[in-house]
Amino acid sequence: MKKFFILIVLVGFSTWTLTSCGGGGKKEEGKTEEGAGDEYSDYETAEPKKESAEDLIKQGQALVDQSDCKTCHHATNKIVGPAHAEVAKKYEFTPANVSMLAGKIIQGGSGNWGDIPMTPHPDISKADAEKMAMYVLSLDGEKPKQ
Repeated sequence: MKKFFILIVLVGFSTWTLTSCGGGGKKEEGKTEEGAGDEYSDYETAEPKKESAEDLIKQGQALVDQSDCKTCHHATNKIVGPAHAEVAKKYEFTPANVSMLAGKIIQGGSGNWGDIPMTPHPDISKADAEKMAMYVLSLDGEKPKQ
């Protein structure tokens, strides 16, 4: 029984020691915990690397391949909707057209390519729809314009 009591005391003391570490440090006068890292505030933070247009186009291709786009569209042949290459030929590869086509992907639409409406895809984010539009607009070999 005595060994059991000593074991419980040792486990309790060890647990108390391990959980109480780290909170008893001295605070400098005038500094709060929120300002504890202020000694590094003079250094510039690294800008996140911007993805290249090529990377975004590749991501767009993967998104198109994983979606239901191919039910109605083919890269080069008209199915229900226009071929993606025809869309690329019709629209210049500009940020405005990427945004407009992303809106069409999300909201659907009709009238630009005939009477059959395009099904909306409200579950696709704007960022993903823009990548998909960039991929489609790249199919005629045109590079993005700024």
